Amino acid sequence: MANALAQEASPYLRQHAENPVDWLPWGEEALARAVREDKPLLVSVGYAACHWCHVMERESFSDPEVAALMNRHFVCVKVDREERPDVDAYCIAAAQAIAGHAGWPLNVFMTPERVPFFAGTYFPPTPRGGLPSWRQVLEAVAAVWRERRGDVRSNQQAVAARLGAAARIAPADALPDGQLLDRAVAEIAHTFDKRNGGFGSAPKFPPAATLLFLLARGERSMTTRTLDAMALGGIYDQLAGGFHRYAVDEHWRVPHFEKMLYDNALLARCYTRAWLAWGDAFYRTIACETLDWAITELGTPEGGFCSSLDADSDGGEGRFYVWTRAELDAALGPAAAAAADWFGVDERGNFEHGTSVLTARSRERPRELSEWRRALLAERARRPRPARDDKRICSWNALMLHALAEAGAAFERSDYLERARALARFLLGPMRPHGELVRTWKDGQPGVAAFLSDYAHLLEALIALYEATFEARWLDAATDLATALAERFHDRERGGFFETPTDRAGELPVPLKEIEDHPIPSGNASAAAALLRLAELTGDERWRELGDSVLKLLARIAERAPSALAYLLLALDFRLAPPQQVAIVGDRDGVLVRVVRARLRPHVVVAAGEPDTVPLLRGRVPRDGEATAYVCENFSCKQPVTTPGELAELLR
Repeated sequence: MANALAQEASPYLRQHAENPVDWLPWGEEALARAVREDKPLLVSVGYAACHWCHVMERESFSDPEVAALMNRHFVCVKVDREERPDVDAYCIAAAQAIAGHAGWPLNVFMTPERVPFFAGTYFPPTPRGGLPSWRQVLEAVAAVWRERRGDVRSNQQAVAARLGAAARIAPADALPDGQLLDRAVAEIAHTFDKRNGGFGSAPKFPPAATLLFLLARGERSMTTRTLDAMALGGIYDQLAGGFHRYAVDEHWRVPHFEKMLYDNALLARCYTRAWLAWGDAFYRTIACETLDWAITELGTPEGGFCSSLDADSDGGEGRFYVWTRAELDAALGPAAAAAADWFGVDERGNFEHGTSVLTARSRERPRELSEWRRALLAERARRPRPARDDKRICSWNALMLHALAEAGAAFERSDYLERARALARFLLGPMRPHGELVRTWKDGQPGVAAFLSDYAHLLEALIALYEATFEARWLDAATDLATALAERFHDRERGGFFETPTDRAGELPVPLKEIEDHPIPSGNASAAAALLRLAELTGDERWRELGDSVLKLLARIAERAPSALAYLLLALDFRLAPPQQVAIVGDRDGVLVRVVRARLRPHVVVAAGEPDTVPLLRGRVPRDGEATAYVCENFSCKQPVTTPGELAELLR
């Protein structure tokens, strides 16, 4: 008999609908039952593409005896972290405070008052590798609650205060100076892996926010080494394009195989900007292959994008993607030897059971690569496919919108821009029923209300779409969204923004502020970046003041932990540059616009079109009937220019 999760829209929650565990979704029913029965909440957090979430579900949550133990002692709550980032963030903070680490699956035990008192990640069905079994954990926590309930409750206030510490950070009186950014780059360099690219040791996650910050600062060595290593490694799908979630080794060879929409959106932006910075065609190729993969594999007819592809297929991790040498021989015939050499496939394998993850030998691709790919993709298509999580998440779709807009403008790809328009219409239409943004959408039905990251990432994306198309409707939509963001999320006392709207703050014991990029840019950093850019395009000081409130609140923390708050540093870099505003009128052939887009200009905002269509164009007119550019900085404008050469000289 199915439990309550059978009625949920989330594919991840529905994966647990047949468990003998009496799962409930996070909400009033579960919270009220815990209070009524005076039982701890067992809050188990995961997501559909998570390999170890599937493992724990098979090993423990499907076991009737284990389920009976869970049902007897706890009110069991399943949470899709992608659907409820607020609950996920709260549980992550709890796990880091209690266990010293966090990850998924994430299992947090809370008092009926929703205050955590024990937390952990994956637990095996029997003790191994220094880990207790899940059954042992359940019995131990149940005993603590039975025998020391008063002690647990007496500590609640201190625990809650610790988990809400981020919301109590006091702002600085003024913005920091540019030396903070220099120190942040130096701090990031301390963790750079000179041999393999990336930062730190295994496992290695794509450091998209850090790369975007380094690109804006003009740093080349760490950036290119990392971009090259990822694109040549097994973390990149060498056949179809697109990136897996992370590499389990320091060389980027063997990935954890799920593919997430957000990773691919952010990395497409990184490679697009790297092409703009250095004109390297390899980076353009990787950016386009990544976007093409996302459109093909995750795009949907109504204009949105699905969330992810699972790591597992055919009963095991990565089986859709890995190859034996014998399989290459069968698929490619006489060409197999050369292909095996290029892709790094041999009889030993670099993964499990003699299989290999495909890598690339060098940035220079052989002429035969397209033929090899066609043959291997045709063979791969016969394999059982990884499951697709087909819920649409506003924040992640906004990241893809941003990537499509930037790539469409940079590469002059009208197909990317049209796909971006369709995605924007979806986000502002079906995902904004009754005028209020929602976090998720599935099977034609909107889901839970949106959070800070949904508003912030969409605001950034709409601004990018305006600068890619110069269609005023997108800037108008951005201004409306910024107004809603300010009204619903702004902390008027300390600055910055709360994770949940101020009128929905009661579901968790403490208010939360998302400040770290993990791995998506934090809602506060994205809001700051968007609002500061909107201020330059509109001249409206309220947006700059709101953006500054985030920078004053968090910039000093970012200096101490630059890799965790890199996107905030990106926003600060833009603010301190100072930005240039470029207004172009009468440029029907796009000659002057192409000058602005000819290379990476992270400190430039641009508006173009007919006079007075948007604030930055107000009062601007073509000179002598010619296309004309006005370049302004710090409230002072240069003489208008009409030739590409003159404009190039004025731009940074």
